[in-house]
Amino acid sequence: MKQQPSSTTPVAVLDDQLLDQALRPKTFDEYIGQEKIKANLKVMIGAAKKRNEPIEHLLLHGPSGLGKTTLSYLIAKELGTSIKITSGTALEKAGDVGSILTGLQDGDVLFIDEVHRLNKSVEEVIYPAMENFNLDIVIGKGNSAKTLQIGLPRFTLIAATTKISLLSAPFRSRFGVSFRLDFYNEAEISKIIARSAKLLGVKAEPEAIKAIAVASRYTPRVANRLLKRVRDFAQMNPVGSSPAKVLRTRAPSASVTSDGMKDTVITAELAKQALDMLEVDDKGLEDTDRKILLTIAEKFAGGPVGLKTIAATISEEEATVEDVYEPYLMQLGLLARTSKGRVLTPGGYKHIKINPPKNAGLDL
Repeated sequence: MKQQPSSTTPVAVLDDQLLDQALRPKTFDEYIGQEKIKANLKVMIGAAKKRNEPIEHLLLHGPSGLGKTTLSYLIAKELGTSIKITSGTALEKAGDVGSILTGLQDGDVLFIDEVHRLNKSVEEVIYPAMENFNLDIVIGKGNSAKTLQIGLPRFTLIAATTKISLLSAPFRSRFGVSFRLDFYNEAEISKIIARSAKLLGVKAEPEAIKAIAVASRYTPRVANRLLKRVRDFAQMNPVGSSPAKVLRTRAPSASVTSDGMKDTVITAELAKQALDMLEVDDKGLEDTDRKILLTIAEKFAGGPVGLKTIAATISEEEATVEDVYEPYLMQLGLLARTSKGRVLTPGGYKHIKINPPKNAGLDL
């Protein structure tokens, strides 16, 4: 059974997609963060427009929720062209790619999300399309097989991936530019939350914005998701009332409009209460994050311990532990990967308020 993403999981769900449409920046000036990437893109786009040519194919990589899709929308808008969006999992056969490519116009942008999930046969069809703007179709089989070459419009492929290491070297080499999106800092996330709160029609005190920012894993998608949950809490819970009262209060109608939010104020106390209800602490760690740290500390003496053992102990999938939870724990310096396995750091012991053994840190 597929697990529902939690509030701090940087994976897109339907609710996020609807939210993104409302909160997505409309221009590069509204896009907060990733300043070096934006500067490079402005030069590329400006030069391409002067030459009346499409920009080179782009590869965007980095953790989930950092704005790769949003950047693609902005690039297409700055170029004044249309954008076609698909994903690596949707392109199962060579014919799927062919139907999309032949439907593009000169200058259009094709965005492929999770491009590392493309199978090899589809990749091989994309190679000549990227290099020579030709589509090679094989008709028939065996000795009677013939190759038909179809000319394609001059398009720009923008590919996004969270696992660039899974892309083959020939595929990576066909991209003219590769950009890595990094985690945001607290100031940038605070600006994003303040902007989103304004668009959502709620008032948020500076301390409340800071509380949400430090709990957001420095990821815009998580920050916006937490903001929505805190907004819901603030709307249902007058300042000073207890969280238990919220659970006994009738939920508002789904038809509540922005007019119903004009008197809603998110204070620092309300933000803290909401985050406590979501079991998100002041570092953005949720229950599963803390369970991983406690498991290593209490059941395996701080490590080293293997990924399979950790996943089995907390009843979680290995890929989820490795791709969703571990990167952030490592970024905070609470967990380390060694050749022997996962090891809890002194900072990890401090966060879960357990005294480390005398030999803690020797295997780091």
